[in-house]
Amino acid sequence: MSGHGFHVHGPHDHEMEHAAQHEPKGIAGKLAVITAILATIGAMFSYMGGATQANAGLYKNDAAIKKTEASNQWNYYQAKSSKQNMAELALVLVSDEKKAKYAEEIERYKKEKAEIKEKAEAFEAESKDFDHKSEEQMHQHHRWAQATTALQVSIALAAITLLTKKRWMEMGTLAMGAVGIVLGALAWMHI
Repeated sequence: MSGHGFHVHGPHDHEMEHAAQHEPKGIAGKLAVITAILATIGAMFSYMGGATQANAGLYKNDAAIKKTEASNQWNYYQAKSSKQNMAELALVLVSDEKKAKYAEEIERYKKEKAEIKEKAEAFEAESKDFDHKSEEQMHQHHRWAQATTALQVSIALAAITLLTKKRWMEMGTLAMGAVGIVLGALAWMHI
């Protein structure tokens, strides 16, 4: 930090300034560009990871709602079954002139139960579909998280490379960055 002829900064600031001024095309310059690119890609991957995690939660919520709707339909189905059973019992116990009324009720309950069963099964199928979508989003989220982590490790290696000036670590930085980008590509392709 400079101001009014007064100049103060830490030793690492001085080293970074020195490396950038005296070696802009050397290892420090390359690592600065690499780090900026990796950080930008990592920010995008991190955003996508958060988005897929949120989507997974929304799909899981939709699955639970559909499962509840299916359960409600099955409860309704059970109530109709109980009424049908009562009508079947009445059919046996009542006089012949009232049997037609209970026979009609039994048929009505059978028809209503078939419609209710169809609705319940449709809700269950929707619930399974939402569960599947949620699982796919979580898998994709994990890929984005792996890619982001690999890029963060690569950025850390770049800092270590700059501090140690070990050229072989620059290859590690690039390799780990490549791993992160490949993992991001796999996430993008839903693999």
